[in-house]
Amino acid sequence: MRILCSVIRARQSFAPYYPARAPHAPPLHMPGGAGRTMGGRRESANRSDAWRREARNSGYRTRSAFKLKQIQEKFGVIRRGDTVLDVGCHPGGWSQVAVESAGEDGVVIGVDLKGCAPVDGCTFVVGDITEEGTQQRIRDTLDGEVLRVVVSDISPSLTGQYEMDQAISIELVCAVFDFVFPLMDSGGVLVTKVFQGRGIEALISAANTRFSKVQRFSPDASRNSSSETYLICRNRKVKPSKGTGGKSVQELVDETLTEDGFVLPADEVDERQEAGRVGFRLVRSTSDEGE
Repeated sequence: MRILCSVIRARQSFAPYYPARAPHAPPLHMPGGAGRTMGGRRESANRSDAWRREARNSGYRTRSAFKLKQIQEKFGVIRRGDTVLDVGCHPGGWSQVAVESAGEDGVVIGVDLKGCAPVDGCTFVVGDITEEGTQQRIRDTLDGEVLRVVVSDISPSLTGQYEMDQAISIELVCAVFDFVFPLMDSGGVLVTKVFQGRGIEALISAANTRFSKVQRFSPDASRNSSSETYLICRNRKVKPSKGTGGKSVQELVDETLTEDGFVLPADEVDERQEAGRVGFRLVRSTSDEGE
């Protein structure tokens, strides 16, 4: 029996909340002049603490705000007046950066399972991005506006088993792709976090059916120990590429992973079912029944 797994829920971020202050334009290099090195845990921890201190000093709610600032500095993904959706926005650091970048004429909407303290210039929607009710509230909030930019720092509930967690991350990103694509303007931009590993090439291939240019980028503000990377997807196509047969991003990725033999042993799945893990749906292939 062959089995594929996928996610149905998202994890909240647990970065500390810092009261918002009027942010200035902080440096985008490593505070203290340190660079990206191959140092040990202590150096990595000091580096992380430095970004956290810089976030606190700059009025950002989380150190991860600098990831989006560095993406913005390199790619200029958000323009003045843009309509932006921030997926997995809690506690609001990316929303702060999006508001700064879009300016007074921009529109910023944040969505997360967990509510955020208000950010001037941002409207928050509390709910699961994969659920229809939340998606409809986002559409209602847009009120006919089309999205120019989608930024996503969303992360799944982690099991502690890397290959499983990475697969869940891929599918959660697919869910975001498939929801936002019809809401986006032609030429729009999508930035999303994903964990490195098996399936990422399939995701990039599927993303290329929706965007003209897709590339990976790892901000300096990411922890050295982190396996995360960001996909910068630019120039949203008017319609998906020919040859996709009307398939969703999720379907294209599942198809590739099935062809590549990305499967779980049945006994491992049964063990996880017995453990009460409800964050997955199991898609069973009937082609191997009886083997």
